[in-house]
Amino acid sequence: MTLVSGVEGTRSIRPRRILIIVENLPVPFDRRVWAEAQSLRRSGYEVSVICPRGPLAETPFELIDGIEIHRHPLPIQAKGKLAYLAEYSSALFWEFAYSLKVLGRNGFDVIHACNPPDLIFLIGAFYKYLFGKKFVFDHHDLNPELFEAKFGHRGLIWKALVLLERATFRVADISIATNLSYARVAVQRGKMRPDRVFVVRSGPNLARVRELAPDNTWRNGRSHLVGYVGVIGEQEGIDLLLEAINHITFTRQRTDVQFVIMGAGPNLESLKQACAQMGISEFVTFTGRVDDATLFTVLSTADVCVNPDRPNAMNDMSTMNKIMEYMALGKPIVQFDLSEGRVSAQSASLYARNTDTVDFGNKILELIDDPDRRREMGMHGRQRARDELSWEHEGPKLIAAYEALFK
Repeated sequence: MTLVSGVEGTRSIRPRRILIIVENLPVPFDRRVWAEAQSLRRSGYEVSVICPRGPLAETPFELIDGIEIHRHPLPIQAKGKLAYLAEYSSALFWEFAYSLKVLGRNGFDVIHACNPPDLIFLIGAFYKYLFGKKFVFDHHDLNPELFEAKFGHRGLIWKALVLLERATFRVADISIATNLSYARVAVQRGKMRPDRVFVVRSGPNLARVRELAPDNTWRNGRSHLVGYVGVIGEQEGIDLLLEAINHITFTRQRTDVQFVIMGAGPNLESLKQACAQMGISEFVTFTGRVDDATLFTVLSTADVCVNPDRPNAMNDMSTMNKIMEYMALGKPIVQFDLSEGRVSAQSASLYARNTDTVDFGNKILELIDDPDRRREMGMHGRQRARDELSWEHEGPKLIAAYEALFK
């Protein structure tokens, strides 16, 4: 509580109160959202978060580091169009219901909405136009491009998503973009004033992303380990990674490489089945969602880390958290040749021809067989992450955006 002295004596001023709403992942497992919440809290704001429940995050309420986390039910994890409508409708209902709960419990001055989906502006508009609350749009995903990536076409739903995105920008007092590509979308497609758009990259939080002692049991008796962490969905391209593993194992006849795939998502079970059908299950470990200790132990043990994100418009314009974390841990990377992936990783990564799983597999082996090159690439990535891209550099940009919000 801040104390202010004046002619009428000393009085207290309540800190600004932020309500963050995120539907994509539970907190604290959404690493960007959690870093934002912690930075705001350290800067004197009161922070509450509304998010879905999920594996390892099933309790309805939790207080972590002074941040209240309210987790709502999410009975559906969508795959088809109608299922997405049901999921997002359910999430919107619970987010609004829980926002009323937070309003009565602590109150809030700002709704900080993290997409997808681009529906949270409806809650923001309710509180902005009826109660004078401010609305911040934290632009994590390009939803029209995401729809096209998932379903392979545009059409009426795509047009509706463009309108929802535009409405979100219109309601927003400020927009936070994860990179310059997203900032251009905010200005050109969202018609936001450039001085109301702030770039805050998803830099790794070096207090959390830490190198741990390797645990060679993850190698499953093999000489080399390749690591992956991320959502297990369609656009993440894990099926392409499995094809590359198939090439490494059978075409190149390399049985000395183990792969560990960490993360949860709607395609996890089908990918496990595909892995078995390809006959490569003994070379691939699917962990599901894991805690930080397991995550960073595996990545610290890995010789190479991969980002097989499927080449499409959305992924080409998006900055991936996993790339930043690989770099912070000094790991050489293999990924497809996507624009923002190159901007982030630079010479810390090799870039396979887009969707060419043979080239992807060959580049993994190229690094496996060249420890000096791995070391050099890892050192470049670590230095760039720590000197330029870490959350230590990005957090102050978030606070500056909030200072502009309240001017």
